[in-house]
Amino acid sequence: MRIPDSLVEKLLSHSTKTTKEQLASLREQEATEKKPLQDLAVINNLISEKDLTKLYAEEIEIPFVELVAKDIKHDVLKLLPERIARQYNAVVFDVDENNTKMVAMQDPDDIQALNFLQKQLGTGIKVHITTSSLLQAALDQYRGNISSELTKVIATEDEADDSEEVSEEDLAEDSPVAQTVNIIIEYGVKAGASDIHIEPREDFVVVRYRIDGMLREANKLPRKLLGALVSRIKILSNLKIDEKRSPQDGRFKVEVSGQIYALRVSTLPILDGEKVVMRILNESSKPADFTELGFWGKALADLKNAIVQPHGMVLVTGPTGSGKSTTLFSVLSVLNTPNVNISTVEDPIEYHVIGANQTQVNPIAGMTFSNGLRALLRQDPNIIMIGEIRDGETADLAVQASLTGHLVFSTLHTSNAATCLPRLLDMGVEPFLIASTVRVVVAQRLVRRLCFDCREPFTPDAPTMKQIEKSFRLDQNGGMKRMNELEVLAMNDGIGKSSKTKSATDDLGSTTSSINKLWKAHDDGCDSCNHNGYKGRIGIYEVLSNSPEIQKLIVSSSASENIEQTAISEDMLTMKLDGFIKSLRGETTIEEILRVTSQD
Repeated sequence: MRIPDSLVEKLLSHSTKTTKEQLASLREQEATEKKPLQDLAVINNLISEKDLTKLYAEEIEIPFVELVAKDIKHDVLKLLPERIARQYNAVVFDVDENNTKMVAMQDPDDIQALNFLQKQLGTGIKVHITTSSLLQAALDQYRGNISSELTKVIATEDEADDSEEVSEEDLAEDSPVAQTVNIIIEYGVKAGASDIHIEPREDFVVVRYRIDGMLREANKLPRKLLGALVSRIKILSNLKIDEKRSPQDGRFKVEVSGQIYALRVSTLPILDGEKVVMRILNESSKPADFTELGFWGKALADLKNAIVQPHGMVLVTGPTGSGKSTTLFSVLSVLNTPNVNISTVEDPIEYHVIGANQTQVNPIAGMTFSNGLRALLRQDPNIIMIGEIRDGETADLAVQASLTGHLVFSTLHTSNAATCLPRLLDMGVEPFLIASTVRVVVAQRLVRRLCFDCREPFTPDAPTMKQIEKSFRLDQNGGMKRMNELEVLAMNDGIGKSSKTKSATDDLGSTTSSINKLWKAHDDGCDSCNHNGYKGRIGIYEVLSNSPEIQKLIVSSSASENIEQTAISEDMLTMKLDGFIKSLRGETTIEEILRVTSQD
């Protein structure tokens, strides 16, 4: 569905609280990022995909249908063959008493699709419009759930054979084992999983998916399938199938629904057999822009300013799984133009940046981060990305590279932005060198994003407010005034503009609880989020800009607490407060923010 930009503006301005300033900002973003206005409106949370589709449906006078995938009868769905349904993005979801077939489409203006559907189904059809996500859920109903699909495949195995020995037939392309692996991967991709775990237990094999950062058990398979499953995955990954005592790493690619996915495979011998973990990477996806990742306001401005400098260091910090690689992938994609040479040394290479020269670390061959960085410096680079600074030698080389006219990006494992700078001191880097080379430090975590179709507002009671004040230290940072300031920030457009048109107390009340509304996940969720209440993830960030005052503290080897307090006095938002503002905006929940920052 492609809605003309002029109509998008009309729908937003007439049916929502979207201001002229917000529309102007969207137009600027559209010109810069070359994305449709309708997509940017959804990305920036000005309207949900469902609400925008509803408004469009009213405008073109075609009924909107909120498909409930599990309620569509299978015999009705099958009136349109799966191949045709996927090709034309259309499903039959009901048939009325007059034998009129109810068809849901993403784009009812597709004349070619309409003509073909009429030939296939006859003239007795009534077209409806629905959202892309609801339509995809309906298309997935052509197949049952993972348990039923796997049960059908496994049932073709010889039930009498309880042996765990792997035969050549088990490993054939059309064997039940190969089909089982395909189904496991396909469901992982469609569920939006980042990782697939195949874990042996004493009596069975568990399949689990990590979705939005949380592991969920999907199915249990017969124990006798373990050997064949692992061997099949090893063959795909070009690993040694007869080596079961040592861990192995490999990679292979698959195509699902027209998208190419790379699966990074890791095998590990454990007590009950070999465990397999497959990391799913979408190689067809375009890098997310900074706003999609969750950057806004001063943090966004500081990051954008740092990455256009001719030289210096930009550091991203956070634990494993906090989205550091994704952030750097987006940064490099912005900077990736024909007139610059981007060279990287990574372990492992997670994202492929077309046009960049990416090198995989290989300690056995002598290719360490430090050796790789030395080699890169002889390759005439403009921009260098080091997967991680792990030791003093790599840190020193990175600093020297930034001093000699290179823009250097890298990651460290520290809990927040301020502790990143003393960490470099611990690695033996001179304080004056850190002060003169580091441009910004970005600390981040990933939180689950609330489903916009079923999220619920609520007003916190007094005990909840006290707990919030304590958890976010609002009572220690100006108390009431600070909460009012944060709510004003939350009321801003969220696109990156920071226009405080109100004072800190205008229209916010003066009671002990200034927070009028927070958001929570719906207990039962909806079809759009697979009844989880959450859909996707968003980053929470603190971006520490290396100001003159911060530089003085670095040179004097000040503690990280002093650096952080100075940065806060210069309007840096901590990760917790950035998350708090996003919870006020309805993007996530207080519980999510506390979950991912509880160790900080």
